[in-house]
Amino acid sequence: MSALLILLLAVPLAGAIAAGLLPDRIGRIVATIAAALTFLASLALAAYRHEGLWHQVGYDWVPSLGLRFALGVDGISYPLIVLTTLLTLLCCAYTVWRAPEDRPSGGKLAALLLAIEVGLIGVFTSLDLVLFFISFEVVLLPMYAVIAGWGGPDRRRAARKFALYTLFGSVLLLVGVLGIGTSAGSFDIAALTAGPTLSRGTQIGLFVVLAIAFAVKAPLWPLHTWLPDAHTEAPTVGSVILAGVLLKMGTYGMIRVGLGVLPEGAKAVARVLGVLAVAAIIIGSLVCLAQRELKRLIAYSSVGHMGFVLLGIAAGAASGGLAQSTGVQAALLGNIAHGVITGLLFFLAGAIKDRTHTGDLHDLGGLRETSPALAGILGFAALASLGLPGLAGFWGEAFAVVAAVDQGGGWRWLAAIAAVGGALTAAYLLRLLRRVTHGPAARAVTGIPAVTVAEGLAWAPLVVLALAIGLVPALVVGYVEAPVLMELVAR
Repeated sequence: MSALLILLLAVPLAGAIAAGLLPDRIGRIVATIAAALTFLASLALAAYRHEGLWHQVGYDWVPSLGLRFALGVDGISYPLIVLTTLLTLLCCAYTVWRAPEDRPSGGKLAALLLAIEVGLIGVFTSLDLVLFFISFEVVLLPMYAVIAGWGGPDRRRAARKFALYTLFGSVLLLVGVLGIGTSAGSFDIAALTAGPTLSRGTQIGLFVVLAIAFAVKAPLWPLHTWLPDAHTEAPTVGSVILAGVLLKMGTYGMIRVGLGVLPEGAKAVARVLGVLAVAAIIIGSLVCLAQRELKRLIAYSSVGHMGFVLLGIAAGAASGGLAQSTGVQAALLGNIAHGVITGLLFFLAGAIKDRTHTGDLHDLGGLRETSPALAGILGFAALASLGLPGLAGFWGEAFAVVAAVDQGGGWRWLAAIAAVGGALTAAYLLRLLRRVTHGPAARAVTGIPAVTVAEGLAWAPLVVLALAIGLVPALVVGYVEAPVLMELVAR
């Protein structure tokens, strides 16, 4: 069934080309069909899984340099692949229902979403470092075009800022990839993780370079400043993809390449990563407490939530391995939960702004009086985001704190501060609900349309997943309970 890996790239690529060439509405429909087929292919991967690599395919690419077009899926990458294909499907379907006005055609927007999907799936399936880098870069131009072409009034400045930060990270990523390849004599991720050959000093230097590169994409404090502008100006579907999946490229890269290929380097700087993670949690939460713009608040909340993911990664690095690491499992679960919940929040924020033509929290009061369904779903998403037990946001953040406590010593202080950050998260999200849903109805929310069937269908899968993952976290971590890909390759 390795052909499924090729289909995961070929179907959205063909759909993107077709959607870009066909007339507007037909292009959007074709893009949605291609996204649906890709989603079904991603689900089919799990039906044929086995220990180690579930699926693997590889062809000689540049034999003289030892490069291969190598793809593979395991329990670390699979949940992210499904998340990518699901959110892309929902966003393409959203363009069918709501075509952009006074902008380039919706078909071209849907085509760009599929192009982004190709790059994302390439990142999550690459087993060659050079292919990983190329896939990482494929995402840049389509996302820049989505923000610049379909975003808000200040979209071009936000798109340029996004591009400049990403290019900075790309340069460092290229340096790190070439450094690993030339020092180890191989770009094979599986082989490099199964048998690390680099010295401890080399690993530390290369890990620092790669960690900064991945931190830009995640984005992790203090390299996060492009994120609020990009989210505020991006169209709804752009924000959903950006927050739901694009940010995960950074944390996935830190796990797959950082902890996998450079374990000694990661262990040496794990405490520094932990301090930065806690700083992101606290600073992101405090900034959210002061925010008045809806999308900007949700964007800054990602800084804090991704801080918990980084704390899990740091704890996993300190424990010295990927397999059976509570920290790594917390990071993977946090990644998926954040993608589901924040994707839903940005869908809701887009719906509110489309109806009220404002994102100012002070102008949105009393939403439950005029649109109880919309207010109810927003309340559910906010409670999931603040980590209410029984919903998806709880497990990743709780496990990250537990993983830090397990390291003992100064890590327990980091865990305590992170727990305070969790309380601040609850504070700003409850403030959001009080401002938007409670009180007398503001003028902006009076007479707004009810939630449509199309919106309900787009949001329902994310609502169900937020609840399902919260009740059964094994839906995500169950795939990585056994020793992960690289250690099984070593056997």
